[in-house]
Parts: sequence; structure tokens; C-alpha cells
Amino acid sequence: MADVITYREAVAEGIAREMRRDPSVVCLGEDIGEAGGVFKTTVGLLKEFGPERVRDTPISEQAIVGAAMGAAMTGMRPVAEIMFSDFLACCWDYLANEIPKVRYMTGGQVTVPLVVRTANGGGLGFGAQHSQATENWALTVPGLKIAAPATPADVIGMMAAAIRSDDPVVFFEHKGLLASKGAPPPPDHVVELGRAAVVREGADVTVVALASMVPVALEAAARLAEEGIDAEVVDLRSLVPLDTAAVLASLAKTSRLVTVEENPYQGGWGATLVSVVADEGFDLLDAPVRRIAGECVPLPFADALEEQVIPTTENVVAAVRGLAAY
Repeated sequence: MADVITYREAVAEGIAREMRRDPSVVCLGEDIGEAGGVFKTTVGLLKEFGPERVRDTPISEQAIVGAAMGAAMTGMRPVAEIMFSDFLACCWDYLANEIPKVRYMTGGQVTVPLVVRTANGGGLGFGAQHSQATENWALTVPGLKIAAPATPADVIGMMAAAIRSDDPVVFFEHKGLLASKGAPPPPDHVVELGRAAVVREGADVTVVALASMVPVALEAAARLAEEGIDAEVVDLRSLVPLDTAAVLASLAKTSRLVTVEENPYQGGWGATLVSVVADEGFDLLDAPVRRIAGECVPLPFADALEEQVIPTTENVVAAVRGLAAY
């Protein structure tokens, strides 16, 4: 494999590794076959695995997820693609009411080992219906695991863990990260879901981020370092399971916390994390907690306006600077 791999290529590579390993893994979605996916994240899969295992579907999110659910209940491991995460709303009954409840309602007799992949997030000027970060929607549903990798290596490792999971996983691939590059992971690379990563060590402030906000937080930390402020950056990687232990361990060092999320402030994952910190780590804090999140408005189409809605490096720098001086 090449010295570097793009996030986009890592999606296809991660799926291919699991398809080679396990013949029960199949893919279905719109334009994932001959076209290689609208975001080119399934390139090469049809050629290697054939039309029996890589199936183009009609434009019906309900059909895609419903078929995947049935396949999962009968022993397959489907990987279903919903083209944009906004369109999860079109199959919300399956995703919220059916899939996460089967294992519980059958007393464990039936599992739904299903991955729903989807292109998530803004920053590319796709407008209000194609730019949302929707992890917070899935976070409200008990029984779903939620993965949102920030690097190509994590895409591959977390895809392996997601496909092998006996519980349903919603796998958010960030559109703004698709062209980003990183070192390819070794063969058999698996990243356990629910294990955060400290991607930058620091002593002064803990900055917790997810997906596209991880590079934003790292850039902010680099700028703050020039001012003598040492920020630790934690990449959550997944929201369910949520690695609160890693956040509390970081707080024990820094005693200050900033969360950075693209989800809207109202109902964002940062609120859940902060409430856990208030319950379990209040004594660790030497300053108020700060949440940086998306604005509670539909996403504008214009670049200049979109930049006012999605958190920026400047937002993070200002918040951390304020906390450091508290």
C-alpha cells in the first residue's frame, strides 16, 4: 500500500478488508457499484467482489435500510450507505424504532449486525439539506453505536470494529475530511469503538473534539502553544460507547475543559459529556466548562455565512485563551 492514504480511499479499503475476511459482509446503497459512490468511497469494491455483494439500490432510504435490517437479522453483515446523513430522516423509523430494539425485544435471540454508513457534516457549501452534522440525532436513540473517525487509519480500524459488531452502528464519514491524508494502518488494524485518543498531549486545558473538529482543535492548539498555552486534544472517535474515562483522566491533568462540536449547540453531544463531567469530575475543575458548537440555524449555502455557523479555529483559540486565564 502507498505511504499515504486519503480518508476517502480508507473507507473503501476498510470495507474491502472486512469483505475479504468475512463472506457474509455485503454492501448496498445508491451508486455504490459501477459509479464507485457519489463521494468515491466505494471505488473498486464492485470489481473485486461482484454484483452479488455490492448492490446498487433504488433511490429509497427506507428500502436500503429495511433490506439491510432483514439481511442482518438472517445472518448477513450488511454495510448500507445513506448518501447524505441528512437523509437518515427518510428512514428514521427503521433507524430509531426498529433496528436498535430487535435484540432487546427478542431477548437476545436475534441480533442486527448492521452498519449504516453516511456522508456527514458541512464546510463544503452544500446548503441546508446536505450539510448537517447529525450525530446528535442518533445519540438520542438507545441501542445504536455511533462512530465518527477523524483520520484515514481510524476510518479503517473503526470500520473493522463496526462491521464485526453484533449491534447496529451508524458510521459517520465527514465530507470535509474525505480529501485529507494520513499513514495507512497495518493489516488487521482494529480500533475498538468507545476508545478515545489523546492526539496532542498538554497540561493546561483539555479540548475534546470529534470528526472534522479534531483538525480544527489541533490547529488551535498549535496557535495557542505560541502563546505559551499547552492544550491537550482528545479525539472522542465514537459517541456510543462514550469514553468518559479518557476525558476525566485528561481533566485530572489540566483541570479545564472545552468541547468542540459541529452539531448544533442545542442537544449536541457536548452537553451530554459536560453533564457527565459535572456528575463525576466536578472536583477536577478549576474553571467553568466551555462548549463550542454549531449555531442553531439551518446551514447557509454561502461560504461566508457557513463559516459563521460551524466552529472555527478562532472560536477554539478564544475559548481556550479565556479559560487559561480564568
